[in-house]
Amino acid sequence: MLKFAVTFSFECRDNKMGQLFCCVKVEQSTVGMTEKFGRFEKVLEPGCHCVPWVNGIQIRGFLSLRVRKLDVHCETKTKDNVFVTVMASVQYHALAEKASEAFYKLSDTRGQIQAYVFDVIRSSVPKMNLDDVFEQKSEIAKVVEEELEKAMSNYGYEIVQTLIVDIEPDERVKKAMNDINAAARTRVATQEKAEAEKILQIKRAEGEAESKYLSGLGIARQRQAIVDGLRESVLAFSGNVPGTSAKDVMDMVLVTQYFDTMKEIGANSKSSAVFIPHGPGAVHDVAQQIRDGLLQGSHAHE
Repeated sequence: MLKFAVTFSFECRDNKMGQLFCCVKVEQSTVGMTEKFGRFEKVLEPGCHCVPWVNGIQIRGFLSLRVRKLDVHCETKTKDNVFVTVMASVQYHALAEKASEAFYKLSDTRGQIQAYVFDVIRSSVPKMNLDDVFEQKSEIAKVVEEELEKAMSNYGYEIVQTLIVDIEPDERVKKAMNDINAAARTRVATQEKAEAEKILQIKRAEGEAESKYLSGLGIARQRQAIVDGLRESVLAFSGNVPGTSAKDVMDMVLVTQYFDTMKEIGANSKSSAVFIPHGPGAVHDVAQQIRDGLLQGSHAHE
């Protein structure tokens, strides 16, 4: 004896009606499969349908037409021998016009899609280096989608979109890549810092050279002014005091400068101790040394 159980649940606001004999309801975005004595009869569209079980017709099952998503994690190896886990996300749905093929031809749709994704990824990624895999995610996803579309269309399914959402290398490889990136950035930062220090040293050296050049000009002008002043003083003194020679005036000026220097050394509390020969004949020696130095400086300037 064949037993057929067909149920229909009818909702009218909050009230639920009981089961109606020989009637069945098909939800929106869903189709029903009917069989007559075990053979496919027709596809039931969404709505209420009468299924006369007394004639051997029964509902075999329902097929959803909604878009579904399948995440596939595939481990493979790149051309440069790096193991990576590629995560692909496949969006697919059954075609209403091929509902019978989608319902009867495949018993495990998700497993079938996963097998095709594995096959395409494991045949594409090993041809690329690790860096190329990251750069060509879109191309990999496009190849997977094309192969799935050709295969699944024969079973009544359409591939809406395929995405490569993640590429996860081995943890040690990831750490090595981060270390390489960090080392490269550190090298660039060190080069930039060294370049900045080089520019700073060059500018400092140029400033010191300019400072010494200006200081030398100032000292030369100072000495020239001293020589000019001494010359004018000697000439003026010789003209006003008859019988004195230029040598006598120069000795007197140098002795005066000598005693002024000794006075400043003794008056300054912060000056260091200076030991110089001092005696009746020392003044003449100091005068002779200063005179020789001034004359040498004057000749060098000329």
